[in-house]
Amino acid sequence: MGRRLRVLDVGMGQGTQALRLARAGHSVTGLESDAEMLASARAALASEPEGIRERVRLIKGDGRDTGVHFLPGSFDVVLCHGVLMYVEEPDPMLAGLARMLAPGGLLSLLVRNADALAMRPGLAGDFGAALAAFDTAAYTNRLGLTVRADRLDALRATLAGIAAPLHAWYGVRVFTDNVGNDVELPAEELERVLALENRAGRTDPYRGVAALLHLCGVRG
Repeated sequence: MGRRLRVLDVGMGQGTQALRLARAGHSVTGLESDAEMLASARAALASEPEGIRERVRLIKGDGRDTGVHFLPGSFDVVLCHGVLMYVEEPDPMLAGLARMLAPGGLLSLLVRNADALAMRPGLAGDFGAALAAFDTAAYTNRLGLTVRADRLDALRATLAGIAAPLHAWYGVRVFTDNVGNDVELPAEELERVLALENRAGRTDPYRGVAALLHLCGVRG
């Protein structure tokens, strides 16, 4: 956008995303409820140059309590990536996040795709689990926790109802969901993989079976 944005990163984890945005010149507030994650984020921030440190504020808190910490309309962008799967009733939290946005602000969500839960076990050859996945929105993540996924149509309706209607959506990890996090690829191969995922994540029907969905709602 060519200007410094006010960004709220909800459930920021170790702060990787927040620090990237701060390095790009934006003013970032990170909200994290886990004490260990918050400590890691503070340690990472401490190693940054002063000019970046002064653009970042880290707060211990929950995404369901944004109204306790911030005034409505305080941010141009609200990020909620990899968080909704841990929230049993996401709609009230999403409504609170939307209230944090200034008019025209962006609400960015990264969620597990409930419409494609059979893909991971099916491609791994666990056909019983794949069959069972059609009838549930729950799944076991890589940490061994039972969490929940979201459906595109349901989130589309929710975003419309909280005055941040869906503007665009993308698939994430279309072909690479079963690839381990520790797999290292040669630079040339990695470039091809990223190009493939970028193309598939924007193209029907591939994006609809992605492991994750990236949804962008814009505050009216």
